[in-house]
Amino acid sequence: MDNTATAEASQLVARVRRFVSEEVLPAASALEHRDEYPTHLVRRMREIGLFSMTIPREYGGLGINTTTYAAVVEELCRGWMSLSGMLHSPGCTHLLTHYGTEEQKQRWLPRMATGDIIGVLALTEPNAGSDVQALQATAVRRGDFYTLNGTKQFITNSVHGGLFATLVKTDTAVRPPYRGISCFMIEKNTPGFTVGRSLQKLGYKGVSTCELHFQDAQVPVKNLLGNKEGEGFLQLMSGLELSRIHVSSRALGEAQAALDAALQFASQRQTFGKPIAQHQAIQVKLADMATRLQAARHLVLAAAAKKDRGERCDLESGMAKLVSTEACAEIAIESVRIHGGRGYLKDYPVERYYRDAPFMVIADGTSDVLKLVIARNLYKKYPV
Repeated sequence: MDNTATAEASQLVARVRRFVSEEVLPAASALEHRDEYPTHLVRRMREIGLFSMTIPREYGGLGINTTTYAAVVEELCRGWMSLSGMLHSPGCTHLLTHYGTEEQKQRWLPRMATGDIIGVLALTEPNAGSDVQALQATAVRRGDFYTLNGTKQFITNSVHGGLFATLVKTDTAVRPPYRGISCFMIEKNTPGFTVGRSLQKLGYKGVSTCELHFQDAQVPVKNLLGNKEGEGFLQLMSGLELSRIHVSSRALGEAQAALDAALQFASQRQTFGKPIAQHQAIQVKLADMATRLQAARHLVLAAAAKKDRGERCDLESGMAKLVSTEACAEIAIESVRIHGGRGYLKDYPVERYYRDAPFMVIADGTSDVLKLVIARNLYKKYPV
């Protein structure tokens, strides 16, 4: 990045840090416990420009690089992890930016940059998550429209989303099955498309997670991403790198918040005549937590830097996501332990970190799946 771009990136990260400290942290716990969509915070996120981060400049966005994006997401999640789910899905913006036709980009990206329309990735189904090829939703072309049928599940930001990058099968007979998967950009007012029930979650409150139903939904042919059938799986796979860096950055932010809370509590809580921070048992915990967090951060930054160089980073983003999310889960529970009985109370934010952490271990590839991804990429790099 040139000096001007570097200065702009630093200013954006600093502005988000102030926003989190002054506006998010004081309000997050109350909003989260009410499971309330934070309209005023989302409005401020629009004003700061967070909805335009991943949109190219020529379409009204900031066009920031992956490293800056990761830093912003980390800062945002230090305040409240749910806020990152209220932004555009990185998968949706990546698909449209890299594979959309010029007409499709002109139609949607400027509105996404202002936050007037929010992009959502609709992939998961009741019987298809990590196994993308098992998708059962279908689309059949009839004249100038495709007729879509099927159900999506666990779709983040469904209630407030306006544009859904939706993967379905346009060919159910082709082998291997991934060759029959296509991506459609579907607007919320599409006939036959409805947002179903909102799923009640352990954590990740405030942001909706719903089922989507397509019953003879009529989607114009011009909404087929890139005007190409059978490309959806390959398009999606190229975007998973950014999505995994996004989730990794979420984990860093929440792990940092859990560590900060533990450090503060340990310096104030006294037992046996001194702060518990002076007890070696607590010091060992804090040292392990801080070291794991810093190691995870370096992996995320390495993956982001490789992405910024225009190189494939399947291996690096997989490692970053595996280590950062597992570190977040461990740091969250250690923070609860350091808080003792208070860590189990809703009066303290650490119980929120403890409930939110499992989501990140699961999202955009479970830890078990990622280990397979890492191993396969190792054999590509070091063939035997």
